[in-house]
Amino acid sequence: MINIDLKPLLKGDMSRYALVVGVAKRSREITDKANEEKEILIEKPVSLAIRDFMDGECYIENPAEDK
Repeated sequence: MINIDLKPLLKGDMSRYALVVGVAKRSREITDKANEEKEILIEKPVSLAIRDFMDGECYIENPAEDK
């Protein structure tokens, strides 16, 4: 199990829920791509997704609020 500090990932007004949903979606993309290419993943997709967010390769956009 990964035990990381989430504070650097929760920038601005991003919620933990948004981060969890973003990591889950990215993890699904990684899994689908590996299945299409018939690639065996050594590391868990969730770990790879978290690393993508930590490295800045992926980010979460907050939708524009209607006023």
